[in-house]
Amino acid sequence: MKILIAEDDRVSRIVLSELLTKSGHEVTAVENGQMAWDLYSSQPMPILISDWMMPSMDGLQLCRRIRAEKRAGYTYIILLTALSGKANYLEGMEAGADDFVVKPFDADELQARLRAAERILALQHEVRQLRGLLPICSYCKKIRDDRNIWTQLEQYVTERSEALFSHSLCPDCFDREMKPQLERLK
Repeated sequence: MKILIAEDDRVSRIVLSELLTKSGHEVTAVENGQMAWDLYSSQPMPILISDWMMPSMDGLQLCRRIRAEKRAGYTYIILLTALSGKANYLEGMEAGADDFVVKPFDADELQARLRAAERILALQHEVRQLRGLLPICSYCKKIRDDRNIWTQLEQYVTERSEALFSHSLCPDCFDREMKPQLERLK
């Protein structure tokens, strides 16, 4: 699994990187939230482990920016911090974090939380795939929606996206449908 680490403490960043790399993850580690954001903007990663308090951009600001992006692929965010307590936990979750690990972190606990993150990401991927399956009539091409109502393909897509349709005929349909009509007109 690809993991992005944003940690300003050099020793913590190296220890965390080594631990995760030895566990088989592909790790990219940067020293602050701004660097993490710059990297994430061009190359989103499925998991982010971010320190809360960092220069340039803290972990909460980074969480908020990532959540504001609303990308198709979800990023699971773990805040790693020396702050503890219910108020800090809630503040982190409100900013968009999925999990919260208090420093100094326990390696086994972090590994367990990463396994949970991987399961959640896999389930989200499966849900996206299932949402992509549309019940469609093989004859008229109407689609059944979640209210069990059958609608024309064009109407269904138009109501759920910004797609616009321009109608045409593929070569096979032209040969099958239009050529006989043109021949009769001659």
